[in-house]
Amino acid sequence: MDETVADLLRLLDLEQIEVNLFRGVSPDEGWQRVYGGQVLGQALVAANRTVEGRLAHSLHAYFLRAGDPGHPILYEVDRSRDGRSFTSRRVVAIQHGRPIFHMSISFQILEEGLSHQFDMPDVPPPDGLLSERDLRLQQADQIPETHRQMFTRQRPIETRPIEPVDLFHPEKKAPVQNVWVKATSELPDDPALHQCILAYASDMTLIDTCLLPHGVSWFDGSLNTASIDHAMWFHQPLKTDEWLLYTQDAPASAGARGFNRGSFFTQDGRLVASVAQEGLIRWHKN
Repeated sequence: MDETVADLLRLLDLEQIEVNLFRGVSPDEGWQRVYGGQVLGQALVAANRTVEGRLAHSLHAYFLRAGDPGHPILYEVDRSRDGRSFTSRRVVAIQHGRPIFHMSISFQILEEGLSHQFDMPDVPPPDGLLSERDLRLQQADQIPETHRQMFTRQRPIETRPIEPVDLFHPEKKAPVQNVWVKATSELPDDPALHQCILAYASDMTLIDTCLLPHGVSWFDGSLNTASIDHAMWFHQPLKTDEWLLYTQDAPASAGARGFNRGSFFTQDGRLVASVAQEGLIRWHKN
């Protein structure tokens, strides 16, 4: 197994310190705040540890404060309801005695019912596309030295953008992007774990979508961005160690916020999950 994937699995393997109380840590990667996808994934792990025989079908989260990567995060689970078909949980992430995040999750028994879906966009397959890391390595000499190693490091989730964006000279374009994503190694056959890893991956590129019409760069110091809320719906079983197409759009930006949506499709066209997120895009230029 790739070491970065092993590190991700360790990151999601929370320590239970009391009934309904779990502790997670952050990787030492030099970030000033905790990556939002990490908190999403860890919170879903904490909720799963209190549920048996049911998988999550939806989650709704709010990011309240920036997480401190230098300190552990406590995840407190409220067992809101255990019904015959549905189970509800609420998770609060705590640091320094204050909540930094909360998430509601609904779980359901396996049931059959009506079925339909939107078609997957007609896009090139992942084979032959450059990864996001390859694209960044091509521009490594332009990345500030203080950020170069961080932005070109190997990551557990490989992303292959179909419409790459120049990091330093982005052109204005429609707020739509398509990215293939996959864990870089085979994962354990645990459906709940694959959902947690997808939650982790879902925050990697989504907020970028609302920046596309404005032609702005992460590296010019003009923007302060952060996830505000995040919602996911799991429609069908999925595997994050197989290629998934993450198709994303941003219908609107206003009030220093950008609204983004995403859909995950398997290579054979099954829609397995949907995402929605509002992010802060505060403009610093005079």
